[in-house]
Amino acid sequence: MWRIRWVLKPLVFLACLLPALRLGVGALNAVEAWNIGGISLGADPVKMLLHTCGRWTLNFLMITLCMTPLRDLTRSVFWLKFRRMFGLFSLFYAVLHFSIYLLLDQNGRLSDLWQDIVKRPYITLGMLALLSLIPLGVTSTAKAQRRLGRDWTRLHRLVYVIAILGVWHFWWQVKKDIREPLLYACGLTLLLGYRLWKERRSLSRLSAARFARTDAA
Repeated sequence: MWRIRWVLKPLVFLACLLPALRLGVGALNAVEAWNIGGISLGADPVKMLLHTCGRWTLNFLMITLCMTPLRDLTRSVFWLKFRRMFGLFSLFYAVLHFSIYLLLDQNGRLSDLWQDIVKRPYITLGMLALLSLIPLGVTSTAKAQRRLGRDWTRLHRLVYVIAILGVWHFWWQVKKDIREPLLYACGLTLLLGYRLWKERRSLSRLSAARFARTDAA
């Protein structure tokens, strides 16, 4: 147990933080004309920052959703010990994504932000996903889980809706080449399909058990 807490979790945390650190170095290189680590954000640094943070938000959402199937397949709760961390990193990159959009793309103008939300459907979807993700991050602690009880489970099922909104946001954002959002859509379909199959199987077993008890009586 101590190896997970003091060795594996710090290593996983640093690995999750690496994309943000890499983007930070790239931003310094772009602003100061440095060449730290040879990292470049290309001809349009703001676009690169924005899209990379958006992709990592989706990546961590997908990884978070993979933890339960991995637990079931391996019959080990090991994977669940990292689920909260991955979920919080999806929020972290979502906030970065939004902050870059507001401060660098929109120059901090809230009026322009509001117009974009109203006029561009993919921006609307992205905002809905972010606003839905925030309460999950706020209630991610063990204390919040104990306080909310069964409501905590119901609330955190929002992650499925958030993932759908995130993939939809990405799909509508691209202009022509939909190959990348299509990969996310296929992966999400498999993950949600697995959960639906598992839920239906559990209901079938429960119904069979009830029928058996009724028949025995």
